Parts: sequence; C-alpha cells; structure tokens
Amino acid sequence: MSWRTVVVSSSAKLDYQLGYLVVRKDTTVKVHISEISLLMIESTAVSLTAALLNELTKKKIKVIFCDEKRNPSSELVSYYGSHDTSAKVRDQIQWSEQKKAVIWTEIVTEKIRKQAAVLREYGRDEANLLEQYIGEMEYGDATNREGHAAKVYFNALFGMSFTRTQENSINAALNYGYGVVLSMFNREIVMNGYLTQLGLFHNNMFNPFNLGSDLMEPFRILVDRQAKKYLPEKFEPEEKRVMLQILQQEVLIGGRKEYVNNAIKIYCKSVFDALSANDVSLVKFYQYEL
Repeated sequence: MSWRTVVVSSSAKLDYQLGYLVVRKDTTVKVHISEISLLMIESTAVSLTAALLNELTKKKIKVIFCDEKRNPSSELVSYYGSHDTSAKVRDQIQWSEQKKAVIWTEIVTEKIRKQAAVLREYGRDEANLLEQYIGEMEYGDATNREGHAAKVYFNALFGMSFTRTQENSINAALNYGYGVVLSMFNREIVMNGYLTQLGLFHNNMFNPFNLGSDLMEPFRILVDRQAKKYLPEKFEPEEKRVMLQILQQEVLIGGRKEYVNNAIKIYCKSVFDALSANDVSLVKFYQYEL
C-alpha cells in the first residue's frame, strides 16, 4: 500500500529506473514507486522524463506541480482510471437529483459536525450553534446551513476579524492544504472510473473538479485543525511541510486506524457504493482522536 509523500523542492532531474523513482541532485536518491502516494514538485527547476510520468500514471500516483511561488497549480490526472470507466461514467450521468441530494446532505452534515467538534476542542461555545444548525438541516441543505456554519466556525476559530478572502498566512495555509487534499480526492475519483467534472452539489462550469469539491468537505477540517495548531506568521517551504503532514496523520475509519491518504480512498469508495446501492448508510466517515 502506498504511503510516502515525496516533495522535490530544489533543482533536480527525476527519472524512472527498474521500479524506482530516481532523484538526481548532488547525490542520487531512489524511492520505490510502490511506496509513493503523492509526489509534489515544488520547484520549477525540476525536470522529469516522459518514462517516469508514464509509470506514475500507470500506478495512479498523484503528482502535483507548483508554480514559481511554490503553490499548487496543476496535477497529473490519468484519462483512464478504471477498467470499467465507460460504465461508471454512464452511471454517474444518470445519478438522480434525489440520490445526489441525499448523499450531499449527509456529507455536509458531517462537515458541520466535525466543525463543531473542533470548536469544542478549543472550548468555543459557538459549537452549540453549529449543533443547532445540524438539527435544522433540511434535504439538500435547502436553507444553506453549511454557509451559516462556515461563517460562525471561521470567526470562532481564527477571530471575529478573520475572513476567507483576506491575504494572510492563515488563508495561505488553508488554501494550500485544501489544494493538496482536493488533488488526493481527484485521484481517487479517477481511479474509481468517474469524472471529476460532474458533482453532487457543486456545479460550476469553470470548475473541473466539482465532484472532488463535494467529497472533500469533511476532510477540510483536518486542514483547519493543522492551521489552527501552528497559526503560521508566514507561509514558506517549512510551513508547507507542516501542512503536508496532514496526509500522514492517522484517523479511524471502518473500525481501523488508517493514514489520511488511505482514509480518503476508503471514504470515496464508500460514497460510490452508496450512490450505486442508493443507500446512504454505506458512507464511511473518518473520526480523529483528540
């Protein structure tokens, strides 16, 4: 099972050799492809061979490329993630609005539940209001409890003056973490044979990752907790390493401890099973230990 997060942050040449990712710098480092879950290319001074990219695609390893500011800007996504992709896409197109709304309601309720748990963790009374919102949740979140909860949650967690539109180190950390987590979800969606563009709730014609944006919602809280824990005054390479540690954290899912990157795999599969069986009880959410 893949578990390594590999970050290349300075000038290097990457190639493929006998099952290994080979990183050539002043010294040469080899990592077996089977161990890699995520490859992050932080520097624009890195070159990769086509043979390596081909092998990474075959093994369904998520590759994220960063821009000149070292922020995630693109990713490597396979055209074909599953042997039965055509059948899966046909099913996805035919998901009914009712079926999608039921699953979305469960996902967004779990997101608010986890937000409330974080506020409880920090002794914030606003957790009571979020729990009230959960009780008021309607089919498809028709009254936008998620939006109301988000405003209360971020103000309680980071201060009344905080907004998600500000340019500061906390938002930089959040955006970076969300971007990495979204990429992991996109990988799982493609691996399961579905299209990232067709979402359950998100339906933005300019967003190629609508489905990933839907499924990742409960996992955003892991990013929030990490940003709150470290409250970075700046956001540079070291702070990015801290945010990447999220993928190596352990959570409980399906009665077992799993790394977050594996929990994403289990959770996504459970959502697709729930959609296929029209049974929301099949969705498996993670739990973290306080």
